[in-house]
Amino acid sequence: MNEINSGNFRERIHENFAKQAALHTIGAELTRIEHGSTEIELPFDVKLTQQHGILHAGVISAALDSACGFAAYTLIDPDASVLTIEFKVNLMSPGRGDRFLFRGDITKPGSNIIVADGRAYAIGDGPAKLIASMTSTMMVVRGREGISG
Repeated sequence: MNEINSGNFRERIHENFAKQAALHTIGAELTRIEHGSTEIELPFDVKLTQQHGILHAGVISAALDSACGFAAYTLIDPDASVLTIEFKVNLMSPGRGDRFLFRGDITKPGSNIIVADGRAYAIGDGPAKLIASMTSTMMVVRGREGISG
């Protein structure tokens, strides 16, 4: 991946995570930040399920979108931000588990457009199970009022 001056991206991501009311509402935790990759974890909560008692696709999508977005933050200039402009989610298995792990990894870095892939895993008894994948496209935003790094 291209090395750019992304500043102290870990601190910036923690600050941005703290501002994400939706992630706090669902009980998400930021558990890993590396260059080009982040992880978010979420405990099971019946309030986040759909009618069959499995984790709602909207919750899965929101957590994957955030993991991919934070992964993009590890690559951009300190004065820039990112906004998701497109994503595709494949739901592969029911969201059943005690906890869930959402990983975002950069696939294609860029100065204006960044592409990331996300993976969601259910964690419980036995090995982690892949429940969803995401491909996300993000726009790097600079100098736009109300949107900052």
